Amino acid sequence: MRATLDSLERKFESINQRLEDPAVGSDPSACEKLGRELKELRPVVAAFREYKKLGERLTEAETMIAEGGDDDFIALAREEKSELTAKIAKLEVDIRLLLVPKDPNDDKNVILEIRAGTGGEEAALFASSLFRMYSRYAELRKWKIEILSISETGIGGIKEVIASINGKGAYSRLKFESGVHRVQRVPATEASGRIHTSACTVAILPEAEEVEVALDPKELRIDVFRAGGHGGQSVNTTDSAVRITHIPTGLVVSIQDEKSQQKNKAKGMKILAARLKDIREREESAKRSAERKSQIGSGDRSERIRTYNFPQGRITDHRINLTVYKLEYFMNGEIDEMLDALIFNNQEELLKSQEKVEEVA
Repeated sequence: MRATLDSLERKFESINQRLEDPAVGSDPSACEKLGRELKELRPVVAAFREYKKLGERLTEAETMIAEGGDDDFIALAREEKSELTAKIAKLEVDIRLLLVPKDPNDDKNVILEIRAGTGGEEAALFASSLFRMYSRYAELRKWKIEILSISETGIGGIKEVIASINGKGAYSRLKFESGVHRVQRVPATEASGRIHTSACTVAILPEAEEVEVALDPKELRIDVFRAGGHGGQSVNTTDSAVRITHIPTGLVVSIQDEKSQQKNKAKGMKILAARLKDIREREESAKRSAERKSQIGSGDRSERIRTYNFPQGRITDHRINLTVYKLEYFMNGEIDEMLDALIFNNQEELLKSQEKVEEVA
């Protein structure tokens, strides 16, 4: 690890020197690129320099202890040694985390998809509860949420909802939410008071940029049709609904929420691009089986990740065996405790994986 850190520090100093070069300063694109690299390196270089300073102080304390002398003086040196040893140990963990490759999608916006699964109307009602939970969380984070497509039931449930969540670090916070969410509660429609078990699937997709997923018009079939369902003026009287089919993969996206055909098409293209990006990244991830094992779950949509037990007021995440008895707050969007635990666990697994690689090297 020391060799890696020395190399990164030299690179950091080299970039600083290049930015002082007038020739580089006159090239905005070069400055921007170097500035980004400098920003990425700064945290780990700063931590490494602090680590070296603490190491020097530790050596001095150990030398004082070895040389002997006044008892009070030696006691102070031993106390400092103990404090420095603890700080260095913590800093080593922090540095290792900084060296873990960053997920390139972490800063991206999110496409959120929630679908009612087993459980009929109760599953649709739970899908509505989950969407409210994520919407509330987005509000607490000052993120912008926009419904792209929604299919509702007659009594307030949701069969399917697709929404975009725009905000700094949205994907980094929500990326472990993909999977099956199970609920155990007495449905409002249940007269006998029996507890039912229902489920919904949640998908969290990083929003795709145009440079990442280029949609070739030749590979798309776009059909327009008359929107169905409930609606106001023009919803059922014009061909505003759009169905986009990606011919190579067979992926289909249908949008009919807007009165404008162009707006529906734009929303559909955004969803399609995110789904294609997700497919490609899953294929790449499947090739890296060792790395996949180090992550929380497989991200498989069929994997049960969490249970919401209303009678006991608890939420249990089955991947990290964490149970939180704050269901009312949780369903109101206060989910950071669970998300923090998932992120921390993932970092720990990545650290272990990295240490094994270093041992082999």
